[in-house]
Amino acid sequence: MKSSIKIVAGNASRPLAEAIAAYLEKPLALCLVRRFADMEIFVELQENVRGEDVFIVQSTSFPANDHLMELLIMIDAARRSSARRITAVVPYFGYARQDRRTSGRTPISAKLVANLITEAGADRVMTLDLHAGQIQGFFDIPTDNLFAAPVMVRDIKERLDPVDRMVVSPDVGGVVRARALAKRIDAPLAIVDKRRERPGESEVMNIIGEVEGRSCILVDDIVDSGGTLVNAAEALLAQGAKDVYAYITHGVLSGGAVSRIAASKLKELVITDSIQPTAAVKLARNIRVATIAPLLGEAIGRTADESSVSSLFA
Repeated sequence: MKSSIKIVAGNASRPLAEAIAAYLEKPLALCLVRRFADMEIFVELQENVRGEDVFIVQSTSFPANDHLMELLIMIDAARRSSARRITAVVPYFGYARQDRRTSGRTPISAKLVANLITEAGADRVMTLDLHAGQIQGFFDIPTDNLFAAPVMVRDIKERLDPVDRMVVSPDVGGVVRARALAKRIDAPLAIVDKRRERPGESEVMNIIGEVEGRSCILVDDIVDSGGTLVNAAEALLAQGAKDVYAYITHGVLSGGAVSRIAASKLKELVITDSIQPTAAVKLARNIRVATIAPLLGEAIGRTADESSVSSLFA
């Protein structure tokens, strides 16, 4: 079955797609993605995909709208080329933070994007560490929400002493994710409780748990501005933590986030290549990238073979 796989790379995730193809020992399908003078996107699949199992690898990272539109047009190109099945492999699902209405007269953009991907012609979606798990229900097609936890667990076990490591959730909302990781590495759990006592006052970070003398591991799905991580690291160190690491799946790192983290007291931030790391990320003294290519490659191979994907995370 794997012989019928075609892996197509979008501009957002080409290095990751190449690594996935290498893992599966398959060449990337030839695909031209270019812009007209007015930045209109043009896609041409340059090899036959009729009757094939096509996997389009494309994160909707910065610039999010360009990469989303590129993904939709690539799906349409594959559908019109008579692909047997089209799977949108979206390692970073960029609109996931807009999964509900936070106030009146606002959209649920994650649902809109799910509709667009479905209507473009995708038969299946594969993504990684959705910001909110219920987004799987926004799709009317099968959706696999994979987890970066196995990659992180392996890295933590190789690098950090099991005697004093401790998993920390940077906020109350991330406790479920942090608890799951703590269980996998047999470590205790602490929580950073952020609260603003009065409007206009700076945020106070209270630590729930005994972190003194511990190597603390902050765990989350997205790091964007980096402010929460930097402040949490300072609060943990003030409570006597030995050092502070952070393991985050998606390194959005917008604005001055990279310089903010490089200048912080974080010993190391580990992110995955779900979002292609920028030159600044690669040069940062305390940011390291762990690849998810083998994980995605294995999931793609199992999907093509109609075997279990969930057993990867058992």
